[in-house]
Amino acid sequence: MTIVFDKINSTAKPIELSSKGITLDGTLQKSGYHQVTLDATLNGCLDLDCDRCGDIYTYDMHTKLRLKLSDLVSEDKVDLDIIEFLDGKIDLLYILESEITSIESSYHYCDTCDNDDESFEVEY
Repeated sequence: MTIVFDKINSTAKPIELSSKGITLDGTLQKSGYHQVTLDATLNGCLDLDCDRCGDIYTYDMHTKLRLKLSDLVSEDKVDLDIIEFLDGKIDLLYILESEITSIESSYHYCDTCDNDDESFEVEY
């Protein structure tokens, strides 16, 4: 789902998009001449692999997401939550899928391993 950057104004525009069982639900609102604010939540379930035991478990996601989107190259080195769309089109599916990929690539422990204080060692 793409939205032309210039079509967004100072009135919040509602958005909703789903991919891989996760829904991005929120608003887009112009926050500057070349800047739009995405204020949304990520809701749904993902199947993740436990990085300790290797079992697959379901992760319930309820996360707030607040990003700045720009149609110019950003010179701001303080705020790293800026995504640049230099072609003038905001690709919401790209944002959603990159957030999902970021979560999938982090370390995760299932409930059993998360509550286990025992040292984990595998002999080969």
